[in-house]
Amino acid sequence: METITILGENRFDAHSRVRVACRGIVVRDGMILLTYEVNSDQWFIPGGGLEKGESLPQCCIRELAEETGLVVQTGHHFATIDEYYEDWLFTSHYFTCEVTGETERLLTEREAQMGLEPRWIPLTEAVEIFAHYQDHAHNEMKRGAYLREHHALQVYLKN
Repeated sequence: METITILGENRFDAHSRVRVACRGIVVRDGMILLTYEVNSDQWFIPGGGLEKGESLPQCCIRELAEETGLVVQTGHHFATIDEYYEDWLFTSHYFTCEVTGETERLLTEREAQMGLEPRWIPLTEAVEIFAHYQDHAHNEMKRGAYLREHHALQVYLKN
């Protein structure tokens, strides 16, 4: 497993808040499953925050089911990315995943407002989207998310 650290330009000397998340990479026939926020024109590798009492794989499975409607089985925990922005440490754990079934999507209020949709796109297109993270320098949240996803895909492709 590879660990990557991203230091945001707006980071403080120390962090006082931590958010742990799990994300899953699902690839089938050269297509990768991503989530897309229609209202913000933003892509993500699906996943989200760890809940109390959950293991990392359980978090990944739950988050993918909620966001995409797909039931997955986790495979290899191939990367952990630590991001430091302002007084936050955001830690994202990345797993390879395989689809085993379908279920009902359960979006948060914010996800529904943003028009979050699961979308299968060519893996090469996803690599290209996230490689242009610097194009979003005016939006630190989007730039940071794309940089994180870019690093995760590079590690995934290397393995």
